Amino acid sequence: MHASRIYPTCESRERPNSGIPELGCGNRFSEKDMRQLNESRAASRSLGDLTSPEVSRRLQDASILCLPMGAIEQHGAHLPLNTDAIVAEELTRRIVARWGDELDLWQLPMISIGLSREHDWAPGTLSLTIQSFVALLRDMARDLVRALPARNLAIINGHGGNRGVLDNLIHELRGDFALNACVIHPFDLSKADTRATGPDVHGGKSETSVMLALAPHLVRRELIAPPARPPDGAAIAALVFDRGVSFPWRTDDPRLTASGAIGEAHAASAELGQAIIDSVVEESGGVLRRLLENQRSMAPKR
Repeated sequence: MHASRIYPTCESRERPNSGIPELGCGNRFSEKDMRQLNESRAASRSLGDLTSPEVSRRLQDASILCLPMGAIEQHGAHLPLNTDAIVAEELTRRIVARWGDELDLWQLPMISIGLSREHDWAPGTLSLTIQSFVALLRDMARDLVRALPARNLAIINGHGGNRGVLDNLIHELRGDFALNACVIHPFDLSKADTRATGPDVHGGKSETSVMLALAPHLVRRELIAPPARPPDGAAIAALVFDRGVSFPWRTDDPRLTASGAIGEAHAASAELGQAIIDSVVEESGGVLRRLLENQRSMAPKR
């Protein structure tokens, strides 16, 4: 499990003649508090929890940096705008907890906004341009190589719309920065049997199930219902899933959806969501080992 934060409690007293409460923590750490605090610091694998001198002591060339990447976009009436960000960050946290000590994983801060133009008709959707998305990731890669000894990057991608650019960009990260990278696409990596009886594209059975497992308080269950009119399965197959051609499909296309979501959200369950999460975490171990194999086989940068 991810190490919990431990903060010792302090007695509060008033500063003389000020009426302002003052925390009296100066020498009030018990030996037990200090031991728990030191254990918590040592167990954390969040890069931001380290001090600057600790970076060179704890990270090395073969360390793997894990970058959660999501999106802020509509997911129908029942899921929040930050669904993809929650999924990416929480899955990254669980992957690091499961494999961190064995494979030397370190969690980076979240990138919350991605490429979401297919949803830009909906209030609340935020999207970068392709140019700014690429520039952001190239700048981040340049600075990771400057600031850290680690030369492996695993992007945990919570949004399908980021995929096409990411799959090409990792070639540049390798060629231009000698940064050995991969992208994990959780819903495709999972081997859990979703038993979906129709297309599950966006805000559907799998995504809603995972949110019921991760953040049930954010799921508007009362707004989940079967679509009043079934989507055009042939149109979804042609516009979304046909590998022989690419179209700029959108979620305001009435052939695909009337609600912004595409899939059987009404059939979702927390149990299925947990099965998907567990599968992604376990399957990630093999992906990360392969990433390290790739590093050993990389030709030196000229």
